[in-house]
Amino acid sequence: MAIAHSKLTTHGQISVPAEVRRKLGVGPGSVIEWTEEGEKVVVRRAGRYTFEEIHRAVFPKGPRKTRTIQEMKEGVRRRVRKRFACR
Repeated sequence: MAIAHSKLTTHGQISVPAEVRRKLGVGPGSVIEWTEEGEKVVVRRAGRYTFEEIHRAVFPKGPRKTRTIQEMKEGVRRRVRKRFACR
């Protein structure tokens, strides 16, 4: 069932109904994107990414090896020694 209807102008423009704007959380200056999903065209607010999508983009090879506190402290010590040994 349709949420609302819009009318297309001669210039190919539409007005986004208030109920749809509220559901998408958009206002003046917001960007919306149109995607095709099979026989449907889906409108959504652009720029919304899930935590999982962001995580995959930042860590494309998967999660890194976990380290203990002791291993992290030793890494910091090595870095500090290396950095200040040249001076």
